[in-house]
Amino acid sequence: MNDLYAWLSQQHHGLRTFHTFQQKLATLSRDEPGQLALCRLLSSLVGGYIEAFDEEPLPVAVADRAFQRLLDLVASVDFRASAEHRLADLNRIAPCDLWH
Repeated sequence: MNDLYAWLSQQHHGLRTFHTFQQKLATLSRDEPGQLALCRLLSSLVGGYIEAFDEEPLPVAVADRAFQRLLDLVASVDFRASAEHRLADLNRIAPCDLWH
């Protein structure tokens, strides 16, 4: 289990968690430049969700589903894997959507 997953699994499914998650990704990408592409991709995925629901009513079922999808994605990523495996992770995550 990676630290990002451990932190995320203890959070609430509200938009604040998604904002904080983006901040954690920014820190991770600075501290571990080899993870920049993955961090940017996850941040973009989360950013789209935040933009879609910022200052809009967020149904609990949508929030729960989005949070679980993000949690599942983060759990499935091996941040220490080979470059080939990380590329496969990027290609798997790229078409994902958190709330549709």
